[in-house]
Amino acid sequence: MTDEPSAEATPRTRLFQFPGGVLELQSHGDESEDSSGFYLEIHGHIAINGHEDRGAVMRWKPTCLGYIRTDVSGLAQLWDQSQIRKLATRLGYDFADMVVYDPKFGRPPLARLRAQATRLDAEAVIVPGPEHFEGGEVPGTLVQQLDVITVSPEETYARRCMPPLRDRPTLPPAQTDGA
Repeated sequence: MTDEPSAEATPRTRLFQFPGGVLELQSHGDESEDSSGFYLEIHGHIAINGHEDRGAVMRWKPTCLGYIRTDVSGLAQLWDQSQIRKLATRLGYDFADMVVYDPKFGRPPLARLRAQATRLDAEAVIVPGPEHFEGGEVPGTLVQQLDVITVSPEETYARRCMPPLRDRPTLPPAQTDGA
């Protein structure tokens, strides 16, 4: 009798790629080649160390939304939508939904956008330009929830950025004693 392990007992490693990572399975050769009795599935949010962590679920790409106002886009609405989708693709976002606001319905302008962003756990919203917001300015309250990206001019209002230095309080110049 030999002390060599049989071919069936040889350890084997298989790698499976899925959106967000790689799964490594190690077997000891006692399964058949077509064995598919193991799968990974994640739904919704998961808890880590007893704390709900919305950011724990890895995605293939960050999610973004588009936002346009029909009264601003007018006849160029389809053009604006295509420019938003092109920019989302170029920046590497997973484009999830186009939120179209029409003021004739009387709803608050950003209500549906905020709801969709929360529901889809979106990272950013892309708009044709700042004129699609009230007063032609990107609302700071929206930037607290999402990164806001404008197509023209192409700018990003990031929620995680440090405020510009000119907005920070300045300290008086240092003075030396006796000089």
